[in-house]
Amino acid sequence: MVDLGKGLRNALAKITGASIVDEKAVKELVKELQRVLISNDVNVKLVFELTKEIEKKALDAELLKGLSMREHVVKVVYEELANLLGKDYKPELKKQRIMVQGLFGSGKTTSVGKMALFYKKKGLSTALIACDVERPAAYEQLEQLSKQVNCAFYGIKGETDVKKIIKYALEKTKEDILILDSAGRSAFDERLTEELKKIVDAYNPDKKFLVISADIGQVAGKQAEQFNNSVGIDGVIITKMDGSAKGGGALSAVSVSNSNIAFIGYGEKMEDLEPFDSKKFVGRLLGFPDLETLMEKAKTIAEEQQMDPEKLLEQELTLKTFYEQLKAAKKMGPLGKVLGMMGAPDVPKEFVEQSEGKMKKYESVINSLTEEEKNDYNLLKKSSTRIQRISKGAGVSVEDVKTLLREFEKAKKMMNLFKKNRGMRGKIEKMMKSGNFKLPGM
Repeated sequence: MVDLGKGLRNALAKITGASIVDEKAVKELVKELQRVLISNDVNVKLVFELTKEIEKKALDAELLKGLSMREHVVKVVYEELANLLGKDYKPELKKQRIMVQGLFGSGKTTSVGKMALFYKKKGLSTALIACDVERPAAYEQLEQLSKQVNCAFYGIKGETDVKKIIKYALEKTKEDILILDSAGRSAFDERLTEELKKIVDAYNPDKKFLVISADIGQVAGKQAEQFNNSVGIDGVIITKMDGSAKGGGALSAVSVSNSNIAFIGYGEKMEDLEPFDSKKFVGRLLGFPDLETLMEKAKTIAEEQQMDPEKLLEQELTLKTFYEQLKAAKKMGPLGKVLGMMGAPDVPKEFVEQSEGKMKKYESVINSLTEEEKNDYNLLKKSSTRIQRISKGAGVSVEDVKTLLREFEKAKKMMNLFKKNRGMRGKIEKMMKSGNFKLPGM
């Protein structure tokens, strides 16, 4: 099965690559969109309503000044898909109590840890409260996650009365954001409803979030309705969006069930959670650059590592500073995701895997260098015995070490040229400062 993003991009390619964009081309696009969306588990009735609206607006709506018919059709598809997925979510950055609920296997406890890190990065103090008294080792898992994200943790090991745990936690806590992990079940039942109502009464949460795994597809809508009718929900966190072919079904089903999508979880790292933005999400699916998010991420990493772009340009590039830049690049996330943000989601998988493999080898090589070698790569160029020692220490071939040195030399030459080319520097700085990354007509 072709994933949703690739399928949508292939469908749009028929319009963007067509010599003439007329009624026939639009109808063919609509048929292809229907096929892609239905094969990706989006509800059939919903698909036909959506594509009917796309066809109507693509053929009948007045073209905006300056837009070609081709651009107009792409714009309509983009806007209608974004409308289907609902409103954007803007997290409130203030003191609050959050309750998280969900069934077994949804990624609930991991999402609790990710949320703690998200709010922590926004400058708020966070605490986790362990109230999952059903699942074995839930207490230990949440405690471990609190250490991983460096936030406070409250719970009573072995206690099964959630009211006692909540009373204890609320007496102790002083943090801004309290995030409570509740018990799950393998299926929604009355016992779960009773447990959740106990928690709501004792905890009095400001926000109640439901965690749903993307791989359950259209069932997500029913699940959202069940929890909403039970204790109410203020938003849904959808996890495992990175590897699910049913993600489109889950997102659209939640949206039409009158539940807002609050956060999206993309991967296993604690950083892989972001507030839902329908336009950004659809933009990535369609292959539009999301440079704004990319620049925000780069800025955060630069601040964390105290990397000043101006100072980076002024300092001499050594294998040591090259390594620091490699580590910063790695923190941006998986290469495939970064390329997607840059508007290049269809780079061959083999290339991505090869590039990530190279990065790992480079990291191993640089870790095997002495401080002297990190600061003066000429020592390696002049000594084959050093190269042999490093290849053994890093567990790579001699050729891998030589390849790194060649790549480093290229980077060094490029940086020197960039330093001298003030015009290019000025253009890039201007683009970054303006933040004007939107596509024309979008």
